[in-house]
Amino acid sequence: MTQKEKQILLKDLSSRLPYEVICHTKKGDGHLCSINQTIFGTEYGLNISPIKRHYFNDSEQDEAVIKPYLRSMSSMTEEEKDEYYNIWLELWRQGTPFDWLSAHHFDYRGLIEQGLALEAPEDMYKTE
Repeated sequence: MTQKEKQILLKDLSSRLPYEVICHTKKGDGHLCSINQTIFGTEYGLNISPIKRHYFNDSEQDEAVIKPYLRSMSSMTEEEKDEYYNIWLELWRQGTPFDWLSAHHFDYRGLIEQGLALEAPEDMYKTE
């Protein structure tokens, strides 16, 4: 994973922290709980669930240790499209339309196509 890819992924994951994004790691899946950065900015700690901690740093040669499960924009339901359309203008005025997309786990940065995220199964984020 290149430094640029790490920055893209960390920027995206940071915006999703409040929304309980589910991530895949080498040790299994879990909710992203926090992101820690060292003072020099070369190593990041990603906390998945309360007891698992995974790192990736500049010397990491393997694939990313963490990939969020995200929904492609084309998977948006008609109901979600209506909701998104209805709130778009108000959110745009407030500068927060991407918060709605993050809260609904949509991949608006194209991470799936870049291999930095996984396509979420259809009912992964279904709320009752």
